[in-house]
Amino acid sequence: MFIDEVRIKVKAGDGGNGCLAFRREKFVPRGGPSGGDGGRGGDVVMKASPHHNTLLHFRFNPEHNAQRGRHGEGSNRKGHDGFSIELPVPVGTIVSDMGTGEKIVDFTEVGQKFVIAKGGRGGRGNARFATATHQTPTEHEDGKPGDELHLQLELKLLADVGLVGFPNAGKSTLISRISAAKPKIADYPFTTLVPNLGVVQVEGDRSYVVSDIPGLIEGAHLGHGLGIQFLRHIERTKVLVHLVDMGELTGREPVKDFEIVMGELANFNDSLLQKPMILVASKIDVCQEEERIHQLEALAKEKGLKFFAISAVTGVGLEPLKAAMAEEVFRNVPVEEPAVE
Repeated sequence: MFIDEVRIKVKAGDGGNGCLAFRREKFVPRGGPSGGDGGRGGDVVMKASPHHNTLLHFRFNPEHNAQRGRHGEGSNRKGHDGFSIELPVPVGTIVSDMGTGEKIVDFTEVGQKFVIAKGGRGGRGNARFATATHQTPTEHEDGKPGDELHLQLELKLLADVGLVGFPNAGKSTLISRISAAKPKIADYPFTTLVPNLGVVQVEGDRSYVVSDIPGLIEGAHLGHGLGIQFLRHIERTKVLVHLVDMGELTGREPVKDFEIVMGELANFNDSLLQKPMILVASKIDVCQEEERIHQLEALAKEKGLKFFAISAVTGVGLEPLKAAMAEEVFRNVPVEEPAVE
């Protein structure tokens, strides 16, 4: 099950209370105060893990509590500190405070850690309050409460290239041909129900990640079809690849399909239209009217977009498309010089 949005509650441990005690020993006639400090409460720590790609593990376990600190004891014994807990999250998770709506942290790198809730400080025992003029203090402090937060976790997959288009435009077939990903492929709409990721190898040691987004239809921003719930996963991409089905059996017009999908992207987030885009005529192996391809190519020229005609089934046009995607992804990335021995 792919879960990309959850709400959870986290509670750091409370600090232990300071102790009120006096020494009562046979050979210590003036024992004085001996109350120890309380222990510190445990923290709640989040860490970006490479072993998680969904927030499913939070769906049925929404509350997470760190251990509280132990109370101080007599004979100046300090209470034990509470144990902290570590919550693994997928890379690409954004954590926000549900109360204020403020974004707290964005996990963008594997191993990144953040203390999301700090444990409370332990209270001081009465031994801490002894002075030369105040030798039998009865003052002592309670521990401070740990942080308690209601959080919203939102996962936005980190991909370099996002594939968009109508259902059955050939997105899943394309990602299966250019990477090792094995998405579900069938001849009916909405075969892809969750985003798929694939790693594409290019010349040298370079590679980039492609994300296949479930198909969009007209009115997606109103909740039609699968809606636009998965479009958040292409907000971080560097390049959009827009696939348009060239087959006549769909009964749709390529140019109109392009305009509908662009409209849905704009309704979700205008910034998506500012990303570099490659327009792709898909399934040209089943296209009987070349005029459909020429119309889409003319539209790409008008919009200033790179254009490719491909068939993911036969492999026609895949290599030039892979090279064009790599060029856009690495456009502003410096080339590493080989080490000199």
